[in-house]
Amino acid sequence: MEMILATNNRNKLREIREMLADTGVSVISQREAGLDFEVDETGTTFAENAQIKAQAVYDAARNSGRSCWVLADDSGLSVDALGGMPGVYSHRWAGENADDADRIRKLLDALAQTPDAQRTARFVCDMCLIAPDGTVRHFAGTAEGTILHAPKGENGFGYDPVFGFGQRSFAELSDAEKNAVSHRHNALAKVLAFFRAGC
Repeated sequence: MEMILATNNRNKLREIREMLADTGVSVISQREAGLDFEVDETGTTFAENAQIKAQAVYDAARNSGRSCWVLADDSGLSVDALGGMPGVYSHRWAGENADDADRIRKLLDALAQTPDAQRTARFVCDMCLIAPDGTVRHFAGTAEGTILHAPKGENGFGYDPVFGFGQRSFAELSDAEKNAVSHRHNALAKVLAFFRAGC
């Protein structure tokens, strides 16, 4: 089975491909499918943004004569002490041209006076799956952790270096370790269970 992943984010594509290895489900990016465009994420929830992306790619694929499964992922970091922020704005929170270091710096500055017991947070993922017939389904996953006081580790991307999971940050986990426990894994496991149940 082949799916188009509604993203141009190479990190998401790599992680999802790794998680789907040996499952019989293959993924191509929207660019690889000839759908090279960006989708404005105008939703106010992860589910809304995931569906906006999935629907745009599904419609473009159908208009080009292609009928297939489309999967979109919208994810981000929710920090309890910040009322759930940065949330759906995780990527844009520090400004449109910010990089990962800028985003981490803003997060740590915002939590500078926050004690350890109140630094709880979670990564949240919503996956929107659109079937060839246009049926829409959502699958959610989370990973619970805390926000560290300084970045640790060289692996991962985004907020991974300051997301404490057990005794390590997400950026200190190997790809295989992170892919076994992440919010994206937990959502994707539900997608696979849906396929295995016969759709």
